[in-house]
Amino acid sequence: MQAEPISRGLRKAAPRPDLYEVSHLSDPWEAMTAELKPPMSHQDAFLEAYRCLLCGGPLTPAPCMLACPAKVDVPSFIGAISVGQPVEAAEIIFDANPLGGTCARVCPTEELCEGSCVLNSTHQRPVDIGRLQRYAIDQAFKEGDLMVPKRPQPNGSRVAVVGAGPAGIAGAFELAKRGYKVTLFDSKPSTGGLVRSAIAPYRQLRDPLDQETARLWELGVEFRLGTTIDKKLRKELESSYDAILLAIGMGDDATTGCEGNELEGVFSSLPFIERIKATDLPNVKNKVAVIGAGNTAMDVAREAVRLGAKEVTVLYRRSAEEMPAFPVEYEEAIEEGVHFAWLTNPVSYEGNGSVRAVRCSKMELGEPDSSGRRRPVPVAGSEFLLEVDTVIEAIGQLPRKDFLADISGVELESGLIKAKTETGETGNPLYFAAGDALNGGATVVEAVKLGKAAAAGIDAKLSELRKVK
Repeated sequence: MQAEPISRGLRKAAPRPDLYEVSHLSDPWEAMTAELKPPMSHQDAFLEAYRCLLCGGPLTPAPCMLACPAKVDVPSFIGAISVGQPVEAAEIIFDANPLGGTCARVCPTEELCEGSCVLNSTHQRPVDIGRLQRYAIDQAFKEGDLMVPKRPQPNGSRVAVVGAGPAGIAGAFELAKRGYKVTLFDSKPSTGGLVRSAIAPYRQLRDPLDQETARLWELGVEFRLGTTIDKKLRKELESSYDAILLAIGMGDDATTGCEGNELEGVFSSLPFIERIKATDLPNVKNKVAVIGAGNTAMDVAREAVRLGAKEVTVLYRRSAEEMPAFPVEYEEAIEEGVHFAWLTNPVSYEGNGSVRAVRCSKMELGEPDSSGRRRPVPVAGSEFLLEVDTVIEAIGQLPRKDFLADISGVELESGLIKAKTETGETGNPLYFAAGDALNGGATVVEAVKLGKAAAAGIDAKLSELRKVK
């Protein structure tokens, strides 16, 4: 069944055929990497910047700036582009967001800065803020300018940052700017976390993560990548550092637990995306079922289209009104031909060696559960078979409870770290936290915001301790 646009205040995505018509691309890798937010030419950037009203001021910030979790001064950087100063624009962006180039590509700008642009109220399209941000940073990097602030005098305090994803990178950068000796740990051999390994390649393949990481290096951050924090090493960190920032993200994919999930052709969403990013394209056949309706589900559904699937259907056990995906992600999935089956839940995966069908049950909504959404309840006698040859489960990630289980004073709630979002403080005075391990998984720019907040919280606490000494 083809989805109809739903009514919960959604706007139809502006027609952009260049972004949606991927079926004409014969090379699957070319289709996978055809960017949603391609780079701008100098002329296009100048003309787009000229559309900005440069609204807001010292007493009343512009709506786009208020909508940005990282608080990038959007009018100022666009103003710099409009007078031919993209490097100055990039400096303004990076002053607020150490992952400004990455966020320019992956941010849901339609929901944030562009969604708040005053031009929307005049029935004009909003300023293309995301692509202008990308233009500014791309130009600066092309000129070889990493825009690294001058190294401050060391303040004598050491901070360990565990996790080199967006929250860890942001926290490490902010701390290094303040004179802290920062060591950044991650079990993987590269920085970036899920941005590098599991964000759809049509949003971001790799660049500019390496340049953004180089800025940390130039600022004096020490890297210990490919390092797993076991109990012994954690004890060493506790005795050697003045604070530890936990930016560990989330763990493995959650699973439906459906019988038959071991069949060939059944994938979990993150390994599915990781294979694509590693150019090891999964063998997607004709009919694909995607389980779940969050932003990751929209990504894997659209990736399946790009891989050549003839029919992609998203199965969601609630109605369209309850789906967690951003409205624009849903609308763009429709544009690319993805189908939706609401109030439909998988019961089992069936086949002989390879998946051949999903046994589904129709659902109805009962009383609200702890999430505030109405609980889905199976409809008796409603089971049916949906023929498929690929299933991708995309129902979220599990918290990393094992890693956190025995850290004294660090409390968990539903597997997530309990901490003050304004400062990152946990119940253990040595430990601070930021990113997905706090909120269960949100946007990259939200992780940046939390990383910056935790860095400020660490700085406030350690500054006071240094005064006492």
